[in-house]
Amino acid sequence: MTIPTTIDDVATLTEFGRTRLSDNFFMREMLCSEVGNFHGVPNIPERPDLAVQVGREVATRLLEPLKRAFGHVSIRSAYRSPTLNAHCNERYVAGDTACWCTDNASNAAQHIWDRPDEAGFLGGTLTLVIPAYLDHHQRTGDYRPLAWWIRDNIEDYAQVTFFRPLCAFNIRWYQGPASKAISFLAPPYSEHLTEEGMDNFAGDHSEFYRDVAAMGAR
Repeated sequence: MTIPTTIDDVATLTEFGRTRLSDNFFMREMLCSEVGNFHGVPNIPERPDLAVQVGREVATRLLEPLKRAFGHVSIRSAYRSPTLNAHCNERYVAGDTACWCTDNASNAAQHIWDRPDEAGFLGGTLTLVIPAYLDHHQRTGDYRPLAWWIRDNIEDYAQVTFFRPLCAFNIRWYQGPASKAISFLAPPYSEHLTEEGMDNFAGDHSEFYRDVAAMGAR
């Protein structure tokens, strides 16, 4: 499939959404945005080629391993266009906390897949929910078993941040050097679980997620 250089009509956008990123994921799944839908701001890439390039990396390296282990992966947020991200940030700065979002410079190579960061690297962030993990999380309130599973089983993550609602988490792929930090954020509380260089980073952590490993097979 030929990737368009620009997207300026519905037919092109529809065809772009059919772009297969990996065995189980397509570009259309990456474009949904509640903020964009509500405020009428299209979530359309400025550089479709870069959006697809990053989309294939995050789908292959992050989404597919999660799907193989846990079954369905719910994508809460993925690609965000510079126009939509700027709109979200403007509303957040103005006091709309539902539009929590950093500025475009900070979100380049994060949710803005088609803009490299100031170091020149591409990257992509996904916000995900693992339905197979929800019952366990509702019983325990504990994100850490899933976090340790990701640490041991997804080699190519750059950063992971967990949140309380639905045990959703941001997970990032990045071309450049990364700390591989895993943390939990529920303002004003935060917890830094691990990152490269910490005593608990290296080695096998399966003792912390024995019950989690079989969830996708149920």
